[in-house]
Amino acid sequence: MKPSFREATPDGDTLPRQLCDHCGYVAYDNPKIVVGAVVRFERQILLCRRAIEPSRGKWTLPAGYMEHGESPQEGAAREAFEEATADISIEGLLAVYTIKRIGQVQLIYRARLGSASFAPGPESEAVRLFPEDALPWDDLAFPSVHWALTQERAAGGPFVNPEGSETARL
Repeated sequence: MKPSFREATPDGDTLPRQLCDHCGYVAYDNPKIVVGAVVRFERQILLCRRAIEPSRGKWTLPAGYMEHGESPQEGAAREAFEEATADISIEGLLAVYTIKRIGQVQLIYRARLGSASFAPGPESEAVRLFPEDALPWDDLAFPSVHWALTQERAAGGPFVNPEGSETARL
């Protein structure tokens, strides 16, 4: 029998969900977790030029979706290796950003690059170390990259969305 779903509020719940008409299974649609890092090497920051949409050709942090069976820190390290063949050491949580309109929660870490050895992975056109005073602010892929780079310079954290960011576009 082919599943048939309808939108309804399950008993004991407060939100409408997709329910199977045959067995009552609830198909939850929850936010996706994105993990990434602001990676430093000496006084420089590692950025990747995107080879894929959205924002192809723009600079971003090494980041992507967390996979089942890994911790957020493991996911951030994996993403740095996949996008920049970079071996990084996670130092701590920098920020937690919520991008409600696209259902993402982003966990961004502070990290160190083990050596100046890196190269573009399949999702990157280029990978480069930028001096702190030469970051490509006008060519960043997403508002959350701007937030992370700005907040990484500040002492403290972990940080959250900047005030008024609800209307920011990714």
